[in-house]
Amino acid sequence: MAATAVAGNISSSPNETNISLAEILSALSFALDLTEGAVPGHALRSCVLGMRLAQEISLPPDRTASLYYALLLKDVGCSSNAARLCQIIGGGDERQVKAGVKLEDWTRPSRPKASTLRLLWSTVLPEAGPLHRVAGIVRIGLTQHRNNEEVIQLRCDRGAHILRKLGLGDIAAEAVRGLDEHWDGSGYPERRIGHAIPLESRILAVAQHLDVFASEQGTESAMRALRDRSRRWFDPELVTLAEHLHGSGLLWSQALSDTAEAETRSAALDLAPEQVHRLEAADIDLICEAFADVVDAKSSFTYRHSLGVTGAAMRIAAALGLSHERIRLVNRAALLHDIGKLRVPNSILDKPGKLDATEWQVVQEHPRLTREILSRIGPFRELAAIAGAHHERLDGAGYPDRLTAQLLPIEARIIAAADVYGALTEDRPYRAGMSHEQALEIMFRDIPYKLDADCCEALKFAH
Repeated sequence: MAATAVAGNISSSPNETNISLAEILSALSFALDLTEGAVPGHALRSCVLGMRLAQEISLPPDRTASLYYALLLKDVGCSSNAARLCQIIGGGDERQVKAGVKLEDWTRPSRPKASTLRLLWSTVLPEAGPLHRVAGIVRIGLTQHRNNEEVIQLRCDRGAHILRKLGLGDIAAEAVRGLDEHWDGSGYPERRIGHAIPLESRILAVAQHLDVFASEQGTESAMRALRDRSRRWFDPELVTLAEHLHGSGLLWSQALSDTAEAETRSAALDLAPEQVHRLEAADIDLICEAFADVVDAKSSFTYRHSLGVTGAAMRIAAALGLSHERIRLVNRAALLHDIGKLRVPNSILDKPGKLDATEWQVVQEHPRLTREILSRIGPFRELAAIAGAHHERLDGAGYPDRLTAQLLPIEARIIAAADVYGALTEDRPYRAGMSHEQALEIMFRDIPYKLDADCCEALKFAH
């Protein structure tokens, strides 16, 4: 996006409370796709597929609503196990593993497929020599069930916690918690069998599988794999229903990876249980806080970073005398400023040494992704532009668009200063966090070229 367009977006915004829960979650679900390394729009397509199965079995309205939000947020706990998974594979790209493992039958470790071995070879101990890599793959094979149980437990518990925090209820929370249970009891986290698995969880599992395989290998491959795993992974009745919808041509409409994003999102919103319900401002704040938690959970070194930046930004905004409305805008933009960082692998986020040129390029893309994700929410366009500018600098030396002072309003300058302050005072893989005084000393060196003087001065006395 051109710099002039960004400046135009920053100038004004519609009423941010004029939005439904379905609209905001369907947009933010793209951030969850980044965490999983999924084909963009995965959550939306899974939602459409799962809701079509629900319609086929005439799921009651109250449970349909719970299922709908569980489908959109099924991956909301995934960032919590990213660091641990990266550690297990020895510093490889955990996003690649998460994307690839959904295509593999990991419940049969004694009969690994060639594709499984290729996935492990490309991700385990990427910096090691062949012998060490083979040893690492053997170690992972021997500890597979323990590792699976650990990382899936982290994901499932965290996901259920966030859905409850959002007030979506126990049915939705337990649906997400049971996503990785299998019909034959080989799944996790509780190894439930058959109908002991919540029906909503069983629908989530089938919908997720269908989209992952269809996006990577086509619809016929998706159906073959679904039939092969029927009675092992999946509820056989749901498999039969999916086959019926597939045969009638009703299953995949507006739910394929080559379908225009707007068309798939429109289909998902048409299936929403309460399209006319509009969120209150406090509801939107709670959603922003929940997604800030998702971002911060990705790395122990960024734990509470979004909340810390938000606290600093709010202190600056109050000290500068911003209105209540603008302070609320700063609060939400600060909470969500790093949502694009969900695409950055933990092998980069947690790297103790200096990043190479390729790794640095990946990092520099995250503000643009933040802006793109948040811009999907019409009333968030101003917020998106401000949040996406948190690495811009007054002299044009920042990224991703090298915006200069005249294109950076006070709200963007506040979040930029708060983000630098947070980065300096938090622990990082390569150093301990600095004191308040040390951080400000460094920040004041960047005045007036990079950071705003009034923002830094306000932070100095608002500690």
